[in-house]
Amino acid sequence: MIGTVKQAFDAGPATVSYRLQEDTYHGYAIPNRDIDNKTSTDEDWNSIFASLSPYNRGYEPLGGQTLEDGAPPDLKEGFYIGEEISVDHPRLREGSFNLGPNHWPADLPGFETTMMTYYAEMLALGETLMQGIALSLGLEGDYFADFCRDPLTALKLLHYPPQPANPDPGEKGCGAHTDFGGITMLMQDDNGGLQVLGNDGRWLHAPPVPDAYVVNLADMISRWTNDMYRSTLHRVINVSGTERYSLPFFFSGRPAHEVVALDCCLADGETPKYPPTTVEKHMRDMYARTYWRSEAIKGGCPDLPRELAAPGGFDTIKARRFR
Repeated sequence: MIGTVKQAFDAGPATVSYRLQEDTYHGYAIPNRDIDNKTSTDEDWNSIFASLSPYNRGYEPLGGQTLEDGAPPDLKEGFYIGEEISVDHPRLREGSFNLGPNHWPADLPGFETTMMTYYAEMLALGETLMQGIALSLGLEGDYFADFCRDPLTALKLLHYPPQPANPDPGEKGCGAHTDFGGITMLMQDDNGGLQVLGNDGRWLHAPPVPDAYVVNLADMISRWTNDMYRSTLHRVINVSGTERYSLPFFFSGRPAHEVVALDCCLADGETPKYPPTTVEKHMRDMYARTYWRSEAIKGGCPDLPRELAAPGGFDTIKARRFR
């Protein structure tokens, strides 16, 4: 797998910068591009902007998401890839969240093959790690097999520009947050910037380790274990003075799978801290919350908070933003 990892990451700094060095991508100028008047029926724009894609695939510009409540939009941009599913696939017709075809740049030969090879390796690794988590809890290794069946996943190719000399108050490459799904496997370049909150309330640097991943436990693990295993609060502040690249792979589980506290993680008389939920409901809620923050800061969706709990909240945000 290491060979594939290196191939994928070699593609990252060289080509995953989306040719921003030339300020173009598919012939469009990306930085500061005004897309307010574009619609989701514009095929060319759909091939670029994840926010115009029904499946949340493609390019997300700087400030497209705000992961930390009360902070400015995140100082990062990315290209989002998921399971390749055709528009006529039964799972897509059933309306599952974040499923659909990817949008591949035509001017990057070999990019799709490299990324989907890496995607397949990470999918298998995610299943293996979930088996390890089950065994660590005294469960059978295949306990999470249903969770791992047809899982929601996302491979995100992220670029963090250098932190400005005079940043906005609270501005970060990626605001403090926990990941939403089951586990996250992060490959990062040599420039650092990832920080994890320690038990003493201090932020700890997570320096890059050659040929190794950072693995974050995410929200589903907290809910299952009633915080015996905690979702990792983390952030990114790029103080390297140069560009930072990372490739997180988010393994979030089967959309319909119910997540409820495990009996083995509850002491006698202890009650669950979290109500039962499904993977899809939690993912929709968290996407709605973090993308609404960016729009609220920009003044685009001032009345959306009351809609966040409604079914399809994330879809409502996208429709409101680009109506």
